[in-house]
Amino acid sequence: MNVVLWIAAGLLAVLYLFAGGMKLATPREKLLENPNMGWAADFSEAAVKGIGAVEVLGALGLILPWALGIAPVLTPLAATGLAVVQVGAIVVHVRRKEAKALPMNVVLLLLAAFVAVGRFAG
Repeated sequence: MNVVLWIAAGLLAVLYLFAGGMKLATPREKLLENPNMGWAADFSEAAVKGIGAVEVLGALGLILPWALGIAPVLTPLAATGLAVVQVGAIVVHVRRKEAKALPMNVVLLLLAAFVAVGRFAG
């Protein structure tokens, strides 16, 4: 089970590092040119950067505390936080009637919840 948890955490970490890094490094106006980032029109530049920062920190929290054995409780807390981020994303996409984004959000939510439960139990 530990190997499966590491794979799920690693996959989530890569995805969130990429997505969060993109939100941090790219101006909001440029993000809006991407058809998958239309939701950013509903948020300020600071809010988009904040979401990006949460995603990057969550990605680091999925891997580093557990791998280094330093405050390993932070790993399931990071996974829980990323699950909450996905719940928020699902709400935003439902409100905007962006059904095509929902399957990915649900998969990320389930993976984050799996890692959270698995690491809290372990």
